[in-house]
Amino acid sequence: MLLRGVVHGEGGHGGRLVAWHRDARAHTIALVDGLDAEQLMGPRLSIVNPLRWEVGHVGWFQEFWALRHARDEASLRADGDRLYDSARVAHDTRWDLPLPSMAETLGYLEAVLARVRERLAAREPSPTERYFHLLTIFHEDMHDEAFAYTRQTLAYPPPPLPAAVSSAAAGALRGDARVPGGAFALGASRDLPFVFDNEKWAHRVEIVPFAIGRAPVTNAEFATFVEDGGYRRRELWSGAGWRWREAVEAAHPVYWRRAVGGGWERRHFDRWLELEPYHPVIFVGWYEADAYCRWAGRRLPTEAEWEAAAAGEPTAGGTALAAHKRLYPWGDQQPMPERANLDAHTLGCVDVAALPAGDSAFGCRQMLGNVWEWTATDFLPYPGFVLDPYEEYSAPWFGTHKVLRGGCWATRGRLLRNTWRNFYTPDRRDVFAGFRTCSR
Repeated sequence: MLLRGVVHGEGGHGGRLVAWHRDARAHTIALVDGLDAEQLMGPRLSIVNPLRWEVGHVGWFQEFWALRHARDEASLRADGDRLYDSARVAHDTRWDLPLPSMAETLGYLEAVLARVRERLAAREPSPTERYFHLLTIFHEDMHDEAFAYTRQTLAYPPPPLPAAVSSAAAGALRGDARVPGGAFALGASRDLPFVFDNEKWAHRVEIVPFAIGRAPVTNAEFATFVEDGGYRRRELWSGAGWRWREAVEAAHPVYWRRAVGGGWERRHFDRWLELEPYHPVIFVGWYEADAYCRWAGRRLPTEAEWEAAAAGEPTAGGTALAAHKRLYPWGDQQPMPERANLDAHTLGCVDVAALPAGDSAFGCRQMLGNVWEWTATDFLPYPGFVLDPYEEYSAPWFGTHKVLRGGCWATRGRLLRNTWRNFYTPDRRDVFAGFRTCSR
């Protein structure tokens, strides 16, 4: 497995780590390429960062953890902590900071990467150093996804990345998969070489047999909910959801509009496209997903149910969950384009029936990639939770966010596995999120 090779020294002197650092940095630069100085700062919004600040933060985080923390080295910027420490620099102040120019910011990133490469070439990193290198790579991967959805939020052109031809004609995938009940180990196992603190550790939960959609809810299905007055019917919404809907005056997903002559269009970065009926609905918040479920007589899966459908296998008789868990829905082999729509290689979603090679043991498709999936579960720590060194990653958000699973088309494949937990507040509909449903 690729991650095991990175952690256990494949390539010598951290060769694969260097490759991943270089790849992440090239992806970062590509995702902000082509934007002018005004776009790189952008409007002052609560849901995005100024891109010029966020790019500098990525370099600072890498320097702080992989060089300063792991190796006790001096900083390359005396003002780095004052500018880029997200735990100390309040979000609303980031537009007012004396930020270096974009050219100087990119020079800083280049200098940090050069020092990282030099240190990795000099000697084999210790296990602790490897951990912090992986932390900074995955942190950059997460910010790269944020750069992509920031370009969408601000109606900027799509990032200048090579886009593969999508499986546009794959169509719908209807029906449910049946998942047997039984004991299930929710969370990451201790033999994995790197996991985040909120995945630790696998613990026993009891799963009641359930049925879950083989695919996420599509644009066509969600459009039927909209057309049936779903945003106007108070009985479909939770109390908090209805207050949110009234506050933002939501009448349909955020990037939809009526097409001339009827039907719907959606904004994809800076262009309006005819709504693709069999793509998963995307850019909907938890409140919207919850209301749709009431309308459809369905419900959102819990995160334990979601993980069981993605990672579980049936016993020989098919009547219970087996003890073995898969690392990915299709097995333990690394993600590939024929299995999952990841790594921004299509620059958007594909039809929900595409990529059958990625099916889980129960026949659920696209449980990794294409679109993040909301679950019913509040983001809380697992039993025995212990903070990792990057203390601000999970703990500040417990109890206020909802869990999402599975990744999206912009997520890096090396970041994901079936146990990976994402989390956003239920009002957020600017991220690449959709959902699948369970029968009641």
